[in-house]
Amino acid sequence: MTVETQETSYHYGVMRRAIALIDAGGEDLTLEQLAARMDMSASHFQRVFSAWVGVSPKRYQQYLRLGHAKSLLRERFTTLEAAHAVGLSGSGRLHDLFLRWEAMSPGEYARKGQGLRIFWGWFDSPFGAALAMGTTKGICGLAFAAETGAEAAMRDMCARWPLADFVEDTTRLRPQVDAIFAQRGEAALHMIGAPLQIKVWEALLRIPSGHVTTYSELARAIGAPRAVRAVGTAVGRNPVSWLIPCHRALRKSGELGGYHWGLPVKRAMLAFEAAQDDATPRAPDAAQTGLHTGN
Repeated sequence: MTVETQETSYHYGVMRRAIALIDAGGEDLTLEQLAARMDMSASHFQRVFSAWVGVSPKRYQQYLRLGHAKSLLRERFTTLEAAHAVGLSGSGRLHDLFLRWEAMSPGEYARKGQGLRIFWGWFDSPFGAALAMGTTKGICGLAFAAETGAEAAMRDMCARWPLADFVEDTTRLRPQVDAIFAQRGEAALHMIGAPLQIKVWEALLRIPSGHVTTYSELARAIGAPRAVRAVGTAVGRNPVSWLIPCHRALRKSGELGGYHWGLPVKRAMLAFEAAQDDATPRAPDAAQTGLHTGN
């Protein structure tokens, strides 16, 4: 593990402890009090958070509060049809990352990965240890193990394509994984899912960074307004978390809903994006996306 990797993991660990502390009644702690509770000096605590998201710990504290999701719905709710109509369908990814993706055909999906070689490896990320998987066509899986544990994450991902041949190869995957977490460069995705799931995942890509939508809005966007439950299941089965932003889907009430890799990770992702969105004024997102369905 490199020094940079250790530092990034450390940042997530600090953030995770902050969530627990704030949930336990620490919403109104001062910078000095919050830092002391986490066994850090105020200056060190300030540096860690400012380096991670570019805002002060006090501001970041606001993003981690349970009520932040409700404020996102009030202030940054995205109507997916409108976003698509004004050309925002490519703004749901990260800053300068160019994303290409191809979906498996229904027949290929039904074969449960038979005849498919999937490469895998563990990487560091802003949200703890990440398990990446990919085929010769692109990344097909991205899981986070900070809350579930590495073994559970590995079993979960392998069970999605039980007949595939899994081969460890971090070298092959690293260029695209680095691009994903650096938020620049190019990444190709190979989406492996049922037709309904593919539609839901495509709709998720239309949600701009720092914004949210609801499960019912996603259902309407794919032309199945009564299929909210099925859409929720498809969101939960998203195999490429963070990049296809299932963490941006909330309940109408403003509650977070579920998250496959643990609610603390979901809250961290929303806070991370909101902080970056507020701290970094930029022109409309130049990221682009293309969808190709396999024959």
